[in-house]
Amino acid sequence: MFDFRLKVFYTVARRLSFTKASEELFISQPAVTKHIKELESQFNLALFDRKGNRVILSPAGEVLLRHTENIHEIYRQIEFDLNQFNHTLKGILHIGSSTSITQYVLPPLLAQFHRMYQDVKVELLNGNSEQIENALQNKSIELGVIESKSKRREIHYSPFLKDEIVLVCSNKNPLGKKDEIGPEDLKKIPLLMREPGSGTLEVTLDALKQKGIRLADLKVEMQLGSTEAIKSYLQHSNCMAFVSLHAILKELESGVLKIIEIKKLQIHRNFYFITPQGAEGGLSALFIQFLIRNKNL
Repeated sequence: MFDFRLKVFYTVARRLSFTKASEELFISQPAVTKHIKELESQFNLALFDRKGNRVILSPAGEVLLRHTENIHEIYRQIEFDLNQFNHTLKGILHIGSSTSITQYVLPPLLAQFHRMYQDVKVELLNGNSEQIENALQNKSIELGVIESKSKRREIHYSPFLKDEIVLVCSNKNPLGKKDEIGPEDLKKIPLLMREPGSGTLEVTLDALKQKGIRLADLKVEMQLGSTEAIKSYLQHSNCMAFVSLHAILKELESGVLKIIEIKKLQIHRNFYFITPQGAEGGLSALFIQFLIRNKNL
């Protein structure tokens, strides 16, 4: 339904690459160039400027992109609303989720969603919480599921699932002989932390700050970009790490990892749905309702 020339422009504008646009749209690169030239001829304006081997949006291209994004969203909503008269739901839903949620929470829910709504194609972007918020604001996705709430005014946050961040170590770690430590003991223990932008890192540092402990006070051995990397590292070191309880259920059951309690410190949080302020309805609302109904299954 979306005018194909505008779809080509929209794809090139998002990717800033004629080659990547041709691959995504399954058409040749000369065909991409042809559609862009037709639009430029229609408006008698250049939509892209070339900088060496790169292309960037011209001022006119930036204006057209803003309008194209609005048109794209209107078409998506029209398609969703009209399909309901036929009792069919179909379309493409672009979502993004934080790394831990992508790995440990969403896969079984996505499989169940696909069985129920086979005509809805879900495209999933993975990144840390900050990257997913940026993707939502850049309109690369329509919906995000993240690990923390940074309170950007342009974003609406709604709770999805409760989580707890716990301190863990390998069952072979000699420092893990104690089942409980005090907050001040954290300053002496080698720690693994998630990377800047991680929701887990943000929530952990906020909780520690309330106990008078800053990141600079900690003995951070390394910052790693995924919980899987942290879990593997823990099994080959004497480090400890703060991780989501959802991420270590199998390791706790098998005894590979153990939780170390911290006196008078528990770190609870929510996972959040994020959508643009004012956005409602469509496939995003359908997906949110489905996850809320089925999150405890």
